[in-house]
Amino acid sequence: MRSQEHLPACFPLIAVAGPTAAGKTAVAIRLARRLRGEIINMDSIQAYKGLDIGSAKPSLEEQEGAVHHLIDIREPFEPLDAAVFAMLASRTAERIIRAGKAVILAGGTGFYLEAVLSGLSSMPGRMPGIRKSLRDLAGRSGTGLLHEFLKETDPASAARIHPNDLYRVIRAIEVYLSSGRLFSWWCREGRNRRKSLLGRRSCLRVGLLVPRQELYQRIDRRVDEMIEAGFVQEVEALLAKGLDPRLKPLQSLGYRHIIRYLQGECSLDQAVWEMKRDTRRYAKRQMTWFKKDPWIRWFRPDHLLSCSDIWKAVN
Repeated sequence: MRSQEHLPACFPLIAVAGPTAAGKTAVAIRLARRLRGEIINMDSIQAYKGLDIGSAKPSLEEQEGAVHHLIDIREPFEPLDAAVFAMLASRTAERIIRAGKAVILAGGTGFYLEAVLSGLSSMPGRMPGIRKSLRDLAGRSGTGLLHEFLKETDPASAARIHPNDLYRVIRAIEVYLSSGRLFSWWCREGRNRRKSLLGRRSCLRVGLLVPRQELYQRIDRRVDEMIEAGFVQEVEALLAKGLDPRLKPLQSLGYRHIIRYLQGECSLDQAVWEMKRDTRRYAKRQMTWFKKDPWIRWFRPDHLLSCSDIWKAVN
Protein backbone atom coordinates (compact mmCIF):
# COMPACT_ATOMS: atom_id res chain seq x y z
CA MET A 1 0.00 0.00 0.00
CA ARG A 2 1.45 3.37 -1.00
CA SER A 3 1.03 6.13 1.58
CA GLN A 4 -0.62 8.47 -0.94
CA GLU A 5 -3.51 6.13 -1.70
CA HIS A 6 -7.04 7.22 -0.83
CA LEU A 7 -8.18 4.55 1.62
CA PRO A 8 -11.57 2.89 1.17
CA ALA A 9 -14.33 3.79 3.63
CA CYS A 10 -14.31 0.21 4.93
CA PHE A 11 -10.66 0.42 5.99
CA PRO A 12 -10.48 -0.62 9.67
CA LEU A 13 -9.83 1.68 12.57
CA ILE A 14 -6.51 1.00 14.29
CA ALA A 15 -6.23 1.17 18.07
CA VAL A 16 -2.79 1.30 19.70
CA ALA A 17 -3.19 0.36 23.37
CA GLY A 18 -1.01 -0.63 26.27
CA PRO A 19 0.37 0.60 29.59
CA THR A 20 1.96 3.96 30.23
CA ALA A 21 5.55 4.33 28.96
CA ALA A 22 5.19 1.39 26.54
CA GLY A 23 5.79 3.55 23.46
CA LYS A 24 2.26 4.04 22.09
CA THR A 25 2.94 7.51 20.69
CA ALA A 26 5.93 6.40 18.60
CA VAL A 27 4.10 3.37 17.20
CA ALA A 28 0.98 5.40 16.40
CA ILE A 29 3.04 8.03 14.55
CA ARG A 30 4.78 5.36 12.47
CA LEU A 31 1.42 3.88 11.52
CA ALA A 32 -0.01 7.30 10.70
CA ARG A 33 2.92 8.10 8.43
CA ARG A 34 2.74 4.71 6.72
CA LEU A 35 -1.00 4.91 6.07
CA ARG A 36 -1.40 8.67 5.60
CA GLY A 37 -3.52 8.54 8.72
CA GLU A 38 -4.37 10.80 11.63
CA ILE A 39 -4.22 10.07 15.35
CA ILE A 40 -7.07 10.52 17.83
CA ASN A 41 -5.86 10.83 21.40
CA MET A 42 -7.25 8.25 23.85
CA ASP A 43 -5.58 9.65 26.98
CA SER A 44 -8.04 11.42 29.29
CA ILE A 45 -5.48 13.87 30.75
CA GLN A 46 -3.88 14.90 27.46
CA ALA A 47 -7.23 16.44 26.53
CA TYR A 48 -6.61 19.26 29.03
CA LYS A 49 -4.72 22.46 28.23
CA GLY A 50 -1.62 23.13 30.28
CA LEU A 51 -1.22 19.55 31.48
CA ASP A 52 1.67 18.76 29.20
CA ILE A 53 4.68 17.27 30.97
CA GLY A 54 2.77 15.24 33.54
CA SER A 55 0.49 13.66 30.93
CA ALA A 56 3.40 12.79 28.61
CA LYS A 57 1.62 14.75 25.90
CA PRO A 58 3.20 14.32 22.44
CA SER A 59 5.78 17.02 21.84
CA LEU A 60 5.27 19.67 19.16
CA GLU A 61 7.81 17.82 17.05
CA GLU A 62 5.88 14.56 17.42
CA GLN A 63 2.62 16.32 16.59
CA GLU A 64 4.22 17.69 13.44
CA GLY A 65 5.06 14.12 12.44
CA ALA A 66 1.37 13.19 12.33
CA VAL A 67 -1.90 15.06 12.81
CA HIS A 68 -3.24 14.62 16.36
CA HIS A 69 -6.81 15.23 17.51
CA LEU A 70 -8.49 15.70 20.93
CA ILE A 71 -5.40 17.16 22.57
CA ASP A 72 -5.83 20.48 24.44
CA ILE A 73 -9.58 20.59 23.91
CA ARG A 74 -10.62 21.54 27.46
CA GLU A 75 -9.49 23.84 30.23
CA PRO A 76 -8.75 21.94 33.47
CA PHE A 77 -11.93 23.34 35.06
CA GLU A 78 -14.19 22.30 32.19
CA PRO A 79 -16.01 18.96 32.51
CA LEU A 80 -15.16 16.10 30.20
CA ASP A 81 -16.51 12.60 30.72
CA ALA A 82 -16.30 9.40 28.72
CA ALA A 83 -19.65 9.95 26.98
CA VAL A 84 -18.71 13.41 25.68
CA PHE A 85 -15.24 12.24 24.75
CA ALA A 86 -16.65 9.27 22.81
CA MET A 87 -18.96 11.56 20.88
CA LEU A 88 -16.11 13.94 19.99
CA ALA A 89 -13.83 11.06 19.01
CA SER A 90 -16.48 9.43 16.85
CA ARG A 91 -17.26 12.66 14.98
CA THR A 92 -13.55 13.24 14.43
CA ALA A 93 -13.07 9.69 13.16
CA GLU A 94 -15.89 10.07 10.66
CA ARG A 95 -14.32 13.27 9.29
CA ILE A 96 -10.96 11.54 8.90
CA ILE A 97 -12.59 8.57 7.15
CA ARG A 98 -14.47 10.84 4.75
CA ALA A 99 -11.14 12.41 3.85
CA GLY A 100 -9.88 8.97 2.81
CA LYS A 101 -7.37 8.65 5.64
CA ALA A 102 -6.71 6.01 8.29
CA VAL A 103 -7.88 6.55 11.88
CA ILE A 104 -5.43 5.60 14.63
CA LEU A 105 -6.79 5.64 18.18
CA ALA A 106 -3.84 5.88 20.58
CA GLY A 107 -3.71 6.09 24.35
CA GLY A 108 -3.83 4.26 27.64
CA THR A 109 -7.27 5.21 28.98
CA GLY A 110 -8.97 1.89 28.31
CA PHE A 111 -12.38 3.10 29.44
CA TYR A 112 -12.36 5.91 26.86
CA LEU A 113 -11.30 3.52 24.10
CA GLU A 114 -14.08 1.12 25.05
CA ALA A 115 -16.58 3.99 25.09
CA VAL A 116 -15.61 4.89 21.52
CA LEU A 117 -15.62 1.36 20.14
CA SER A 118 -18.45 -0.27 22.12
CA GLY A 119 -20.54 2.46 23.68
CA LEU A 120 -21.18 2.89 27.40
CA SER A 121 -23.27 1.02 29.92
CA SER A 122 -26.62 2.50 30.92
CA MET A 123 -25.51 3.46 34.42
CA PRO A 124 -27.17 6.60 35.84
CA GLY A 125 -25.97 10.00 34.73
CA ARG A 126 -24.94 12.92 36.90
CA MET A 127 -27.02 13.85 39.92
CA PRO A 128 -26.04 17.48 40.68
CA GLY A 129 -27.67 17.53 44.13
CA ILE A 130 -25.92 14.38 45.33
CA ARG A 131 -22.65 15.46 43.76
CA LYS A 132 -22.71 18.87 45.46
CA SER A 133 -23.48 17.34 48.86
CA LEU A 134 -20.58 14.91 48.53
CA ARG A 135 -18.21 17.68 47.42
CA ASP A 136 -19.24 19.83 50.38
CA LEU A 137 -18.66 16.90 52.73
CA ALA A 138 -15.21 16.31 51.22
CA GLY A 139 -14.42 20.01 51.68
CA ARG A 140 -15.27 19.79 55.38
CA SER A 141 -13.88 16.35 56.23
CA GLY A 142 -11.44 15.46 53.43
CA THR A 143 -11.59 12.78 50.76
CA GLY A 144 -10.62 10.04 53.19
CA LEU A 145 -14.09 9.93 54.75
CA LEU A 146 -15.76 9.43 51.37
CA HIS A 147 -13.28 6.74 50.37
CA GLU A 148 -13.91 4.91 53.67
CA PHE A 149 -17.64 4.97 52.92
CA LEU A 150 -16.94 3.58 49.45
CA LYS A 151 -14.71 0.89 50.95
CA GLU A 152 -17.52 -0.19 53.29
CA THR A 153 -20.24 -0.23 50.62
CA ASP A 154 -18.31 -1.17 47.48
CA PRO A 155 -14.88 -2.69 48.28
CA ALA A 156 -14.23 -3.61 44.63
CA SER A 157 -14.56 0.00 43.47
CA ALA A 158 -12.60 1.31 46.44
CA ALA A 159 -9.72 -0.99 45.53
CA ARG A 160 -9.59 0.42 41.99
CA ILE A 161 -10.02 4.12 42.85
CA HIS A 162 -7.25 6.05 44.57
CA PRO A 163 -8.38 7.69 47.84
CA ASN A 164 -7.29 11.11 46.52
CA ASP A 165 -9.19 10.74 43.24
CA LEU A 166 -12.13 12.79 44.48
CA TYR A 167 -13.93 12.87 41.13
CA ARG A 168 -14.11 9.09 40.76
CA VAL A 169 -14.81 8.47 44.45
CA ILE A 170 -17.80 10.83 44.24
CA ARG A 171 -18.93 9.29 40.95
CA ALA A 172 -18.93 5.77 42.42
CA ILE A 173 -20.93 6.89 45.47
CA GLU A 174 -23.26 8.98 43.31
CA VAL A 175 -24.12 5.97 41.13
CA TYR A 176 -24.76 3.83 44.20
CA LEU A 177 -26.98 6.40 45.94
CA SER A 178 -28.99 7.20 42.82
CA SER A 179 -29.52 3.65 41.54
CA GLY A 180 -29.27 1.41 44.59
CA ARG A 181 -26.67 -0.69 42.77
CA LEU A 182 -22.93 -0.66 43.34
CA PHE A 183 -20.71 1.14 40.86
CA SER A 184 -18.71 -2.11 40.49
CA TRP A 185 -21.95 -3.90 39.52
CA TRP A 186 -22.58 -1.38 36.75
CA CYS A 187 -19.02 -1.78 35.49
CA ARG A 188 -19.27 -5.59 35.58
CA GLU A 189 -22.90 -6.45 34.85
CA GLY A 190 -24.60 -3.38 33.45
CA ARG A 191 -24.00 -4.37 29.87
CA ASN A 192 -27.04 -2.79 28.23
CA ARG A 193 -24.84 -0.76 25.95
CA ARG A 194 -25.83 2.05 23.71
CA LYS A 195 -24.96 1.46 20.10
CA SER A 196 -21.39 2.41 19.36
CA LEU A 197 -21.25 5.84 17.74
CA LEU A 198 -18.98 4.32 15.11
CA GLY A 199 -21.48 1.60 14.27
CA ARG A 200 -20.10 -1.80 13.29
CA ARG A 201 -16.85 -0.49 11.82
CA SER A 202 -14.05 -3.00 12.31
CA CYS A 203 -11.01 -2.16 14.42
CA LEU A 204 -7.53 -3.66 14.36
CA ARG A 205 -6.36 -3.60 17.97
CA VAL A 206 -2.61 -3.43 18.54
CA GLY A 207 -1.34 -3.96 22.09
CA LEU A 208 2.19 -3.07 23.19
CA LEU A 209 3.72 -5.60 25.54
CA VAL A 210 6.86 -4.81 27.53
CA PRO A 211 8.35 -7.19 30.13
CA ARG A 212 7.40 -5.98 33.60
CA GLN A 213 10.86 -5.09 34.89
CA GLU A 214 11.72 -3.27 31.69
CA LEU A 215 8.43 -1.38 31.84
CA TYR A 216 9.08 -0.37 35.43
CA GLN A 217 12.51 0.92 34.44
CA ARG A 218 10.92 2.93 31.63
CA ILE A 219 8.41 4.39 34.09
CA ASP A 220 11.10 5.40 36.59
CA ARG A 221 13.16 6.98 33.82
CA ARG A 222 10.13 8.85 32.45
CA VAL A 223 9.29 10.29 35.88
CA ASP A 224 12.87 11.51 36.31
CA GLU A 225 12.75 13.08 32.86
CA MET A 226 9.46 14.81 33.72
CA ILE A 227 11.01 16.40 36.79
CA GLU A 228 14.06 17.49 34.77
CA ALA A 229 11.77 18.94 32.09
CA GLY A 230 10.06 21.23 34.61
CA PHE A 231 7.06 19.26 35.86
CA VAL A 232 7.11 21.02 39.25
CA GLN A 233 7.09 24.41 37.53
CA GLU A 234 4.21 23.28 35.29
CA VAL A 235 2.09 22.42 38.33
CA GLU A 236 3.07 25.67 40.06
CA ALA A 237 1.88 27.59 37.00
CA LEU A 238 -1.46 25.76 37.00
CA LEU A 239 -2.07 26.54 40.67
CA ALA A 240 -0.96 30.15 40.14
CA LYS A 241 -3.91 30.52 37.75
CA GLY A 242 -6.20 29.91 40.71
CA LEU A 243 -7.18 26.37 39.73
CA ASP A 244 -8.64 24.28 42.53
CA PRO A 245 -6.20 21.41 43.28
CA ARG A 246 -9.23 19.17 43.79
CA LEU A 247 -10.19 19.43 40.10
CA LYS A 248 -10.41 16.05 38.39
CA PRO A 249 -7.38 16.48 36.09
CA LEU A 250 -5.24 17.87 38.94
CA GLN A 251 -5.99 14.77 40.99
CA SER A 252 -4.62 12.55 38.24
CA LEU A 253 -1.40 10.58 38.39
CA GLY A 254 1.63 12.77 38.91
CA TYR A 255 -0.23 16.05 39.38
CA ARG A 256 -1.63 15.07 42.77
CA HIS A 257 1.84 14.00 43.89
CA ILE A 258 3.48 17.30 42.95
CA ILE A 259 0.60 19.24 44.50
CA ARG A 260 1.22 17.43 47.80
CA TYR A 261 4.84 18.55 47.63
CA LEU A 262 3.93 22.15 46.80
CA GLN A 263 1.46 22.22 49.68
CA GLY A 264 4.20 21.13 52.07
CA GLU A 265 2.77 17.68 52.78
CA CYS A 266 5.91 15.82 51.70
CA SER A 267 9.40 16.34 50.30
CA LEU A 268 10.08 16.36 46.57
CA ASP A 269 11.99 13.10 46.89
CA GLN A 270 8.99 11.50 48.60
CA ALA A 271 6.60 12.86 45.96
CA VAL A 272 8.78 11.47 43.15
CA TRP A 273 9.08 8.09 44.86
CA GLU A 274 5.31 7.86 45.32
CA MET A 275 4.74 8.98 41.74
CA LYS A 276 6.95 6.18 40.45
CA ARG A 277 5.27 3.64 42.72
CA ASP A 278 1.74 4.70 41.78
CA THR A 279 2.59 4.84 38.08
CA ARG A 280 3.84 1.26 38.24
CA ARG A 281 0.60 0.25 39.96
CA TYR A 282 -1.41 2.11 37.33
CA ALA A 283 0.47 0.32 34.54
CA LYS A 284 -0.41 -2.99 36.15
CA ARG A 285 -4.10 -2.02 36.25
CA GLN A 286 -3.92 -0.93 32.60
CA MET A 287 -2.53 -4.31 31.57
CA THR A 288 -5.25 -6.08 33.54
CA TRP A 289 -7.86 -4.03 31.66
CA PHE A 290 -6.39 -4.57 28.20
CA LYS A 291 -5.68 -8.28 28.76
CA LYS A 292 -9.43 -8.81 29.07
CA ASP A 293 -9.86 -7.79 25.43
CA PRO A 294 -9.55 -10.97 23.33
CA TRP A 295 -9.25 -8.96 20.10
CA ILE A 296 -5.99 -7.26 20.97
CA ARG A 297 -2.91 -8.63 19.20
CA TRP A 298 0.22 -8.11 21.25
CA PHE A 299 3.59 -6.90 19.94
CA ARG A 300 6.90 -5.77 21.35
CA PRO A 301 7.15 -2.03 20.64
CA ASP A 302 10.84 -2.25 19.75
CA HIS A 303 9.97 -4.82 17.07
CA LEU A 304 7.32 -2.57 15.53
CA LEU A 305 9.63 0.45 15.59
CA SER A 306 12.46 -1.43 13.90
CA CYS A 307 10.57 -3.40 11.24
CA SER A 308 10.73 -2.18 7.67
CA ASP A 309 6.94 -2.10 7.17
CA ILE A 310 4.96 -1.54 10.34
CA TRP A 311 1.60 -2.00 8.59
CA LYS A 312 2.50 -5.47 7.36
CA ALA A 313 3.80 -6.33 10.83
CA VAL A 314 0.54 -5.52 12.63
CA ASN A 315 -1.74 -6.70 9.83
